[in-house]
Amino acid sequence: MSKPARRDGTPERNEHNRDVESYISNARPARHQHVADRKPPKKAGGQGNQKKRTKSDNEKTRLQKVLAAAGVASRRMSEKLIEAGRVEVNGSIVTEQGMRVDPENDVIRVDGVRVIADEEIVTFALNKPRGIHSTMHDEFGRPCLSDLVGERVEAGQRLFHVGRLDAQTEGLLLLTNDGELANRLMHPRYGIKKTYLATVLGEADRRLVRQLLDGIELDDGIVIADEVQIIDAWQGKSLIKVVIHEGRKHVVRRMLKEAGFPVQALVRTKVHTVQLGEQKPGTLRALNRSELTSLYNAVGL
Repeated sequence: MSKPARRDGTPERNEHNRDVESYISNARPARHQHVADRKPPKKAGGQGNQKKRTKSDNEKTRLQKVLAAAGVASRRMSEKLIEAGRVEVNGSIVTEQGMRVDPENDVIRVDGVRVIADEEIVTFALNKPRGIHSTMHDEFGRPCLSDLVGERVEAGQRLFHVGRLDAQTEGLLLLTNDGELANRLMHPRYGIKKTYLATVLGEADRRLVRQLLDGIELDDGIVIADEVQIIDAWQGKSLIKVVIHEGRKHVVRRMLKEAGFPVQALVRTKVHTVQLGEQKPGTLRALNRSELTSLYNAVGL
């Protein structure tokens, strides 16, 4: 029997609700799981997860078991979360026990956070050193990403780099085997912001800030910065923070050069809410739950 609901459609509070009032979900965000009424953008460069076949009911797994396996809570606590109306499957709140789901294709949320049940899905932050080319294999034998993550690739872990940094640019580069996430993060419609610190020739002032915010005319169109800040200016040089959602090639270098301040060094320090922080050049770290949640929410996954 289904639980009574209030006028807003949420279930009434009961003893089980009160038992889990203070429970903080450990749900981890999942990779993209297709929703029937939402079509993903066209794949870029052939990347993306292949669509899984639809499983029969006998092949599916009980919802509370999936939640427990994903580290959300014990099976018993997962049952209480379900009864409390805090679990959704494919956009609908589930309050009855025993529902079977396909964790690879069904959209499962706890307290609005997507749950990942596939431990093979990974997303990393890499601090790309200067001189490394943003490709897994370089036909000219130049240093590339496989020199940094080759062990994972050799172990069969196929990783996509989310966008590129030119060889002379260092800093934050995301790597993932979630092709749908990679494609959406690169797709212009989502406007994912990237933050750069640029060391330029010339002592910048407010005129440069206004120029970048108003828009710089390049040979492939106008580019407008989302945020500009002069961090420091000394002895004929300046350190400038530029936030931009553009993905065009060398766009930060080109816009600063066009404005009369050629770039001497460039570091990407942030992608959306994922920050480079104190991470050392050449090192790789797995994104934490809050970072993943923020990325998935930003691209509608």
